[in-house]
Amino acid sequence: MSDASLEPRLEFVTCASPAGLHRMAYWEWGDPANDQVVVCVHGLTRSGRDFDTLARRLADRYRVVCPDVVGRGRSDWLVNPAFYTVPQYVSDMVTLVARLRPARLSWVGTSMGGLIGLGLAGAAAFARAMLPLRPHVGMLPPQAGVRLDKLVLNDVGPRLETGALARIGQYVGEPGAFGSFAEAVANMRANSVTFGPHTDEQWEHLARFVYPEQDGKWVKHYDLALAQPMAMTPEELAAGEQVLWRSYDAIDCPILIVRGEQSDLLTRATAEEMRQRNPRAQVLEVPGVGHAPTLMADSQVTPVADFLLA
Repeated sequence: MSDASLEPRLEFVTCASPAGLHRMAYWEWGDPANDQVVVCVHGLTRSGRDFDTLARRLADRYRVVCPDVVGRGRSDWLVNPAFYTVPQYVSDMVTLVARLRPARLSWVGTSMGGLIGLGLAGAAAFARAMLPLRPHVGMLPPQAGVRLDKLVLNDVGPRLETGALARIGQYVGEPGAFGSFAEAVANMRANSVTFGPHTDEQWEHLARFVYPEQDGKWVKHYDLALAQPMAMTPEELAAGEQVLWRSYDAIDCPILIVRGEQSDLLTRATAEEMRQRNPRAQVLEVPGVGHAPTLMADSQVTPVADFLLA
């Protein structure tokens, strides 16, 4: 692997929402001309730099692309926070994939990133099903032909536990500003015990890109308005689950479901149902971890990399 591939390049793509245009940042590893692509998408309040360890492992074989989902990291914030939802994120990823033009595309999604992957997979399956019904195939947009080669769902599935959603929702909209980076790291460690054991260096890496320095303070990297669309009725949650199950059932590529042994978002029963409903799915349970495995320890990175590289 060349020295240049050991650090990512920061790129941007312009996307659209009903409120206007916005730029989405993405971190790119490996040969930019490589058409074998892995897209890695982070959780609700995290960033694309969460995948540095995995990306370095894959960069000699794949072009690895790790976006900062809109409202986070180096990406723009939306004018209207009502669009901080999975459908908008899927739309942004369709734009990104159209720009990348992969010959083969694999997806690694942690928590929210997995839901985005499910949405993209469902949209792609629908587009493929429509192809025989469209007499002017040449008029279809390029992204209509998107097909996932492999999918990694990191501690997420179609069924989301309401207790876990409530726990996550408690801190999303809370402001956070710290007088030193050390204080920011300590706060993140206290609020992220479900990530499991990490070294001091790993905790600092996990905090570095989610607590940037601004005017002498270390502040949250994301738009606090992300919390606004999270309040959903039981009826809305049930309807969303049905859509996600339909998307999941339509996936026709190998699936690796990574589950934290102590996860409160993806239960063991749901992971087993996912395995039974899709014959191409397998489950990897990570001991001593809740929501969600950070894919930094060798014991987590190696099986995910082996799955993608096989």
